[in-house]
Amino acid sequence: MNTVVVTDVERADASSIGELAAHGVATVHEAMGRTGLVGATLRPIQDGVRIAGSAVTVLCWPGDNLMIHAAVEQCREGDVLVVTTASPSLDGSFGELFATALQHRGVRGLITTGGVRDVADLRAMGFPVWSAAVNAQGTVKATAGSVNVPITVGGTIVRAGDVIVADDDGVLCVPRLDVPAALKAADARVRKEAESRAAYLAGELSLDRNNLRGVLDQLGVRYLSAAEFEAGHYGAGGLEADRGRG
Repeated sequence: MNTVVVTDVERADASSIGELAAHGVATVHEAMGRTGLVGATLRPIQDGVRIAGSAVTVLCWPGDNLMIHAAVEQCREGDVLVVTTASPSLDGSFGELFATALQHRGVRGLITTGGVRDVADLRAMGFPVWSAAVNAQGTVKATAGSVNVPITVGGTIVRAGDVIVADDDGVLCVPRLDVPAALKAADARVRKEAESRAAYLAGELSLDRNNLRGVLDQLGVRYLSAAEFEAGHYGAGGLEADRGRG
């Protein structure tokens, strides 16, 4: 395992990060071609919070939070701390004291594949967290790891300086160099959704707006009256065939 602390990480511009935050995880994820999610195992400890910021990455040894202490020094205003371990560990490696130090430095939140504790305090102080567990089990400070190296979170590679977007829907990583394209695609998706929303409010059906009737037909979906359904008029291979096997 690498044992380094990288100190000169390049970040995306603040305005683009803010615009990605405004769009949210689901919209940006779809706009990026359904890529970048870190998986469904990381859940927020709070409700109704959306953040975005530049990733400061941390690779820890299981049951050890030494490198989180080292990472605090590397955090700037607008960053998001992203923590994982060399092998799976759900120990509570992060709590209120870490959050206090990070909040003082303007860090917007924590993403961790491990556990957190002091959750009542974290909620009260308004420090957002997305974690794999809530766990009072603590950790030691004895094994070297790395800060600001590429890490893997839920099958997604997160590099220092990538943009993290997190809300009630989950956590998304936008590679730093892809931010302009992701933002352009997200803007276009928002415009398209606004047009669809207006159409649905006017009574148009999504089946028609998205040209899905032909898809249903190609897949062999039939429309039957209730009487036809009760009579078993599914045709070959349908309900009548099932009855024959009974």
